[in-house]
Amino acid sequence: MSDSRRAHGRLPTESVWDYPRPPRVEPDARHVVIVHRGVVLADSWSCRRVLETSHPPVYYVPHGDVRTDLLSRGHRVTVCEWKGVATYWTLVMNGHTVHDVAWSYEDPSPGYRSIARHFAFYAGRVDLCTVGGERVKAQPGDFYGGWITDEILGPFKGGTGTAGW
Repeated sequence: MSDSRRAHGRLPTESVWDYPRPPRVEPDARHVVIVHRGVVLADSWSCRRVLETSHPPVYYVPHGDVRTDLLSRGHRVTVCEWKGVATYWTLVMNGHTVHDVAWSYEDPSPGYRSIARHFAFYAGRVDLCTVGGERVKAQPGDFYGGWITDEILGPFKGGTGTAGW
């Protein structure tokens, strides 16, 4: 257990191994903030979180709560067997560029329509992501974009040797 968990008396309350497959989408009313180089990229109290077996939650921020003026459509496209085709976004601000900083599903598959016009950000590609005031840790690896908070218990898919999970 981390020192911060001991200090705050918080223990993990969710195991990623209890999350469903296929993934489930649920609303999350905690305050989510994303900051890079001192600029708030997203600030929301009405995110969606996607829960999938072996993955920390992925937070999807509504379009209206994101600084879309700083994002441009990237070249990368991936396909999720459940959610559909993902479009990736590049952050451009003050002469600084972060490729594939976020992704979205513009026309998600049935069952995932509630994440349309929402953006998910890679915590490891920006300076700060918080949920309910807690700084999140990025999911291991460079493909999945889950956010790890003190309430979430792994092990998590994404690191070396977990491709077959």
